Amino acid sequence: MAPAEQPRSARRHRLGVMGGTFDPIHHGHLVAASEVASKFDLDEVVFVPTGEPWQKSKSTVSAAEHRYLMTVIATASNPRFTVSRVDIDRPGPTYTKDTLRDLRRLRPEADLYFITGADAMAQIVGWKDVDELWELAHFVGVTRPGHELHDLGRTDVSLLEVPAMAISSTDCRARVAVAEPVWYLVPDGVVQYIAKYGLYRGKGRPSDDGDGHAQDENGEAGSTAAAVR
Repeated sequence: MAPAEQPRSARRHRLGVMGGTFDPIHHGHLVAASEVASKFDLDEVVFVPTGEPWQKSKSTVSAAEHRYLMTVIATASNPRFTVSRVDIDRPGPTYTKDTLRDLRRLRPEADLYFITGADAMAQIVGWKDVDELWELAHFVGVTRPGHELHDLGRTDVSLLEVPAMAISSTDCRARVAVAEPVWYLVPDGVVQYIAKYGLYRGKGRPSDDGDGHAQDENGEAGSTAAAVR
């Protein structure tokens, strides 16, 4: 259940955190961020492209700068969306706890709402030493309509059905690789960016390996959760 609404002048800033590889960012990510922002009365949603996904080799992920710039292009038209480089500029693999620690340090005036896939949320609940994450942010698990949402038994975790979650970055890359269109799956500017820099061409049809940040960014905005270290 969403926290009780308060007048904006009487409460702390509410900052949504949307992490992911964003390779490429697509409308599923944007719709999820918009829906969560509306449901939880967020003041802002910051998109955080992964630096080095911990569960992937560098050879399987586009350069961080490409993913960052695509995210900037995709979010530019929404005044409540911003993009952070904290994971890109931090050396080493990207983990959720480091993302949230850095954002808490940079934005001490804000309460954080971490947005991830509902299936990833089920994994997170079972992690060892997970209590530190609950202290850093309120977690919001999103999933596409028609998928069962399980009660996780926590008051600091919320679950939300979101339309457009059937879109996945894996499928977008696969379509580009075989010269199929991705118009209306990703923002127009991202379509043009992919074409300009020749991203995802000649790689064959990639496997559904997910798109992990600290969580995966497949069609459910996060399917494989990151390790807590």
